[in-house]
Amino acid sequence: MKLHLKKILKKEKKSKRKKEKMTVLSDKWIKKIAKEKEMIKPFVSKQVRKGKISFGLSSYGYDARVSNEFKIFTNVNSGIVDPKVFKKESFVTKVGKECIIPPNSFALARTMEYFKIPDNILVICLGKSTYARCGIIVNVTPLEPGWEGHVTLEFSNTTPLPAKIYANEGIAQFVFLRGNEKPSVTYANRRGKYMKQKGVTLPKV
Repeated sequence: MKLHLKKILKKEKKSKRKKEKMTVLSDKWIKKIAKEKEMIKPFVSKQVRKGKISFGLSSYGYDARVSNEFKIFTNVNSGIVDPKVFKKESFVTKVGKECIIPPNSFALARTMEYFKIPDNILVICLGKSTYARCGIIVNVTPLEPGWEGHVTLEFSNTTPLPAKIYANEGIAQFVFLRGNEKPSVTYANRRGKYMKQKGVTLPKV
């Protein structure tokens, strides 16, 4: 009788696990895994704000910093931006404490942090409100399970004025979601083309 009851309880636990929904993970989990698995490196365990655009660990996410390397799109050479045949003359490279994006223009950069995403985690990136309120939009595709590397950041200056980005300060918040189970194929398993990318990485096909 006891053995039969145990089997029933095991089945119930399994069915509950299958029904589990994607969970947003807290600062406690992020801090633990960042230290144990080097999920975020370098890792800042608290919010840094004074005189800076905030970065570091937040309640349900991590505010990453932008590095000092930027690639600003330009039309000097009358080029065409083609994701399949990307030409280096489409942009100019700038390294410095800040970057000025021309009106209605676009730039690429990268995070200071190197990320290693666990196999059952999906990461969503959201732009910081400080930049959004200035008409500067940050776009990043999700960080997939098993992926690792510097995150390439895309900036759009939607204003008719030049816009400034501050290097080594906060740029975007990363929210960590745990799936109901490990996927059958991770980004690392399929050897994705942006695996272990370093620096500002240009489009690949």
